[in-house]
Amino acid sequence: MTEKLLTVEVAYALPQQQKIISLQVPPQTTLFEAILLSKIASYFPEINLDTLSVGVFSKIEKSPKTRLVQQGDRIEIYRPLLVDPKEARKARAAKLQL
Repeated sequence: MTEKLLTVEVAYALPQQQKIISLQVPPQTTLFEAILLSKIASYFPEINLDTLSVGVFSKIEKSPKTRLVQQGDRIEIYRPLLVDPKEARKARAAKLQL
């Protein structure tokens, strides 16, 4: 008997460019393995597979190397923040005060 493959998507976005790769994986595939199978890093060489932050449908996943994919998951790779959001809000508020 053949096991049914699961369809998932792996997504990564830059301000000017995004890529969503749809692929089929075996049921016991982890989020991290699905990212590797998608070969998305070949499109975005700046992705650091050792330190990447990952989520599923905008919810951060703390254990992408152990969490198994589910049918229809959209696995999102997040870029590191360049500016602390709190600091950015303070700076914008300060400009408005002037």
